[in-house]
Amino acid sequence: MKIGFAELGQSASGAMIVGVWEEAPPTLTARRLDEATGGAITRALAAAPRFKGKKDELLPIIAPANLPVSRIVLAGLGKPELANAQLFERLGGNLVAHLNSAGEREATVTIDVGEGAPIDQTEAAAQLAFGARLRGYRFDKYKTKQKPEQKASLDSLTVATAAPSAAERAYEPLDKTAGAVFFTRDLVSEPPNVIYPETLAEHAGTLADLGVMVEILDESKMRKLGMNALLGVAQGSVRPPRLVIMEWRGKPAVGGDGSGAPLAFIGKGVTFDTGGISIKPAAGMGDMKWDMAGSAVVIGLMRLVENMPSGTAQRPGDIVTSMSGQTIEVLNTDAEGRLVLADALWYCQDRYKPRLMIDLATLTGAVIVALGHHCAGLFSNNDELANQLIEAGKVVEEEVWRLPLDDSYDREIDSDAADVKNIGGGRAAGSILGAQFIKRFVNDVPWAHLDIAGTAWSTKDAATVPKGATAFGVRLLDRFVAQHYEKE
Repeated sequence: MKIGFAELGQSASGAMIVGVWEEAPPTLTARRLDEATGGAITRALAAAPRFKGKKDELLPIIAPANLPVSRIVLAGLGKPELANAQLFERLGGNLVAHLNSAGEREATVTIDVGEGAPIDQTEAAAQLAFGARLRGYRFDKYKTKQKPEQKASLDSLTVATAAPSAAERAYEPLDKTAGAVFFTRDLVSEPPNVIYPETLAEHAGTLADLGVMVEILDESKMRKLGMNALLGVAQGSVRPPRLVIMEWRGKPAVGGDGSGAPLAFIGKGVTFDTGGISIKPAAGMGDMKWDMAGSAVVIGLMRLVENMPSGTAQRPGDIVTSMSGQTIEVLNTDAEGRLVLADALWYCQDRYKPRLMIDLATLTGAVIVALGHHCAGLFSNNDELANQLIEAGKVVEEEVWRLPLDDSYDREIDSDAADVKNIGGGRAAGSILGAQFIKRFVNDVPWAHLDIAGTAWSTKDAATVPKGATAFGVRLLDRFVAQHYEKE
């Protein structure tokens, strides 16, 4: 779908969308369109008393024969004083879904922000285009027999605004963000016979073309480093593990003089999680292809392993020595993500001495029981970092909810045979105990753990997220870094 910007008043074809504020006089654009249609908008509003112009409301109107458009859609904007970037982003997504369902091929959107809204016309236009781009994502490369009505019909969307050049400039960084989101969604959506440790590492390696420094550690290098916790997870698979380190040095340094400590992002990358010897039930096993969603989101510091069970697979009761020197009693091989993160986090600290670390992982089903599919679980040893992530999540609508860490939980993973065991004694507080395990390998570095098991994949459409891989975390981290570190 091509997205562009145009001057107000230019001729339009296809569908024409006009914004309507809730219980407010018609905008200038709406009044002019009403005149051009001989009062069609006035009549439509009178015939649809339930349409009040609330946000997310859409009212389609058949266009009069004297206009070169196929239909008119009135789009509810809600109350002007509450308008924000998220409103226009969702509107763009909802319009794409509506126009595709109607079979439209092209459309023009005109939104008058007016005087009372706390967002200007340029930002509103850019955010609307961004939402449309996000909703336009489709992963259908393996579908060969789609009917025409099953395919996306919308080829082009034009946003008419008073300053199209300014809107286009404002949209450019958002378009790049959408590209990153799509890259992540593609990786998570690919089947496990296409994405496995070696190929996921290869995809990460393509970012070298953008100036990212990429280093890939194979099994022998990880063994020399003492990463036995990570290797223990991988030892049952015919696919050899990989750990990918990616460095971006686009600025002289975080501190500006070449000496600043870096920000570190770590993603869990189990490309297909069977559970190993502690095998998962067959029902839902296909969903485990997205157990690498954390690594797909981060593409920062990744470890790439998978744990298909074989005769060499790790067994419950095994004790491994992690890179940190701590011994781990593996009581459940399905709690493998925390073993991977134990070595990855330690390696990150040892090599880079980061100012902070944030890891993302589809770590526990327990977080879905606790929070459902709207919020990711947040655990942190640093209040400032936690609050910054909470704030960033609200802005981009990738929300996180903080859950506790405490010594009383930590005692639940003390092992009689080793330094620590990888699960607790029962089903209680599963997400907390997983985070508490990871915390043992963090030391005093400011750290946050995001359990995205409930948010990495969606079974239903949302305004800007079609069902499937969500890329939850890409925009959250982008906002977090932009707000707190890009201006240093």
